[in-house]
Amino acid sequence: MRIHILTLFPEILQGPLQASLLGRAIGQGLVDVRLCNIRDYALDKHKTVDDKTYGGGPGMLMKPEPLFAAVEAVQAVVRAERGEEAARAMPVVLLSPQGRLFTQQLARGLAQHPELVLLCGRYEGVDERVREHLATMELSIGDYVLSGGEPAAFVVVDAVARLLPGVLGNEASLQEDSLATGLLQYPQYTRPPQFRDWKVPEILLSGNHPQVARWRRQQSLLRTSQQRPDLLEQAVLTAKDLQFLEELRGAS
Repeated sequence: MRIHILTLFPEILQGPLQASLLGRAIGQGLVDVRLCNIRDYALDKHKTVDDKTYGGGPGMLMKPEPLFAAVEAVQAVVRAERGEEAARAMPVVLLSPQGRLFTQQLARGLAQHPELVLLCGRYEGVDERVREHLATMELSIGDYVLSGGEPAAFVVVDAVARLLPGVLGNEASLQEDSLATGLLQYPQYTRPPQFRDWKVPEILLSGNHPQVARWRRQQSLLRTSQQRPDLLEQAVLTAKDLQFLEELRGAS
């Protein structure tokens, strides 16, 4: 998979992209992340990428011309290498607090594409024509405002890349992640079996795998109901899950 990040500050992402799991995946060629400086596509000698907003107001707005030119340059490369259909199918994601909330489900969808473009906004945002005629999707990583889209771009790259074959050392880890099944992950423990006055639950030391699996499922349901009850509305639940949740409500 190849991910193109269009930004005014590529240096913000250079260090994080070289570290840990993602850095190894890039080094092994499992994912190709390319940083593109939007300023390189400015039309004037001063490399102007922003301007005042029509109608007045504080701050500056990113101009449409450099953004369109940068994305079209990426599309031209993809078109030459993969064909017209691949260029048209490539998602162009604008990272913005106004976008739909980025979820694990959306990460899985983006991971299916061989090419992906992430647009990092700055200042007061981007010209509305970028939203209307260039971006195919607008994503937010949360209900708060960042100085720019770069941190959000890293979040998206990390979430998407770990879903690609070979990136994780143990592919089974994906099945156990929080939100992988629509629920939060169950509690996990490691050695020592007792730390200070806190012990590992006896069931996890029993070696009884069916009972451990049942305990983990119930703990996922319990944690989700306590911390993210909204997720239960979309989760695929069995009759035993529903019975357990009903018992929880009756005990509360």
